[in-house]
Amino acid sequence: MVFWQSSSEMSENERIRIEIAFDGPQVLSVLVPQPTADALERALGSGQESSYSFEADDGSYTVAVRRVVYVKRFARESRVGFGAVA
Repeated sequence: MVFWQSSSEMSENERIRIEIAFDGPQVLSVLVPQPTADALERALGSGQESSYSFEADDGSYTVAVRRVVYVKRFARESRVGFGAVA
């Protein structure tokens, strides 16, 4: 049986994958907590030319907000199988 959670029910400890694309060919793909992804979106929407620092599963990052072209949030991974709980 598979159980689904809406995004509003996601725990703050659950990790989601985001891709941050910069002007130029660089794309950063990281796993971050839901609140970190939300805070990054707020920083991008602020219109300020600042930097944003955050912790991901593989280390610490600081990005120049003005250099970000887009941020992609991946849909939660579905888990298939007996007794799988998402």
